[in-house]
Amino acid sequence: MVFTDDTTVAFLDARPVFKGHVLVVPREHAVLMGQVSDAGAMRTFMIARYLGEIARHTLGASGVNLLVADGEVAFQDVPHFHVHVIPRYQNDGFSITFPHGYEQPPARAALDTIGAAIRAGTGR
Repeated sequence: MVFTDDTTVAFLDARPVFKGHVLVVPREHAVLMGQVSDAGAMRTFMIARYLGEIARHTLGASGVNLLVADGEVAFQDVPHFHVHVIPRYQNDGFSITFPHGYEQPPARAALDTIGAAIRAGTGR
């Protein structure tokens, strides 16, 4: 354990991407991000942000990725919501690969349609 309180625990990942890779887990059980309470989600992300800063100062990380794998299609393999805190180091070799077609952005009209659908879902 690298952090624990009454709502949240954080521990080193058993299969770390890089030195200092931590999992931040709410004690409240929820499989998906949308199922955890607002308070639980906020506390989890606050601790993740805090531990990212600790990694910068104590491990010499140059950056940090916060990652949530939310659902099987998003590579979630543990059925409990958690946040990965992945310290990043200069020339560490880690990258994100974008899908084919990413280089051609969608037309403005398509973005407007998607934005309208999301806004409608929020009720605002």
